[in-house]
Amino acid sequence: MAKEQEVERIAKKLDKMVNKKNTDGAIDLLKELKNMKMSLETLQSTRIGMSVNAVRKQSAEEEVQSLAKSLIKSWKKLLDGSDSKMEKKKDPCPLTSSSRDSPGSSDGSSSKKQETPKTPTTPTTPTTPTTPKFTTFPPPPVTTDNVRTKCRELLVAALQTDDDFKTIGADCEAMAAQIEDCIFQEFKSTDMKYKSRLRSRISNLKDQKNPDLRRNVLCGNISPERIAAMSAEEMASAELKEMRKALTKESIREHQLSKVGGTETDMFICGKCKGKNCTYTQVQTRSADEPMTTFVLCNECGNRWKFC
Repeated sequence: MAKEQEVERIAKKLDKMVNKKNTDGAIDLLKELKNMKMSLETLQSTRIGMSVNAVRKQSAEEEVQSLAKSLIKSWKKLLDGSDSKMEKKKDPCPLTSSSRDSPGSSDGSSSKKQETPKTPTTPTTPTTPTTPKFTTFPPPPVTTDNVRTKCRELLVAALQTDDDFKTIGADCEAMAAQIEDCIFQEFKSTDMKYKSRLRSRISNLKDQKNPDLRRNVLCGNISPERIAAMSAEEMASAELKEMRKALTKESIREHQLSKVGGTETDMFICGKCKGKNCTYTQVQTRSADEPMTTFVLCNECGNRWKFC
């Protein structure tokens, strides 16, 4: 079987190619995967299927697209084979049940043997499972409200933005209904707060720059109850979180250097316009035992400088 470390290494390289929008060399990695005998456990733990599918969409090379499709198709058969085995284990043996129900030979009655026949021996057909493969939550109550039904449809479309749901095998309709029901139970109506909460979930799940959020919801790492209550900051991508952090730091720095609370003086001379109409502000930028730093602003030309 394929070593999990090797598959993880290839998955990381493929993800980097997708992020950089440069799939040069992807064909070699896909050929390497083709020569590996993949196990179901490795597929589920490494999520290599999502990485290969992302490269297939990103690449314009026909050979890459064809090989990626072939790999995904073969892995999907592995998943389907596992599901059929689970169904067979759950399916009772019809022969055993019929042998128990049929009368013993010691009874000596041929008429009873003819009366036992076909009803018990008819093999029971296992019902097709309607619940998601990787989730165990019960189905939410059915709704006849048009607004709620439309919101569930929009959530399904958001969860199906990429083909990740096919690789994972998630039931998007059940997940969408569960998320919508959690939000409805919180507000108890379909008012503006309810619609605003749904709108933010749909927008973030559809965001192409934040695929990890959608994948975590499909895999069950983020439960429907959790995604229904998450804030915009929690749902944001790692890149957006870093940007917001940098903007917050810059805002704090600008606030410290603002003119508010400054003192007007003519003790300083502007090096740009040579004027003396200035305002200064003192800020403790160093340790407490160090003197405060003085920032001077020229009220005439707007020149700002630091006076030590």
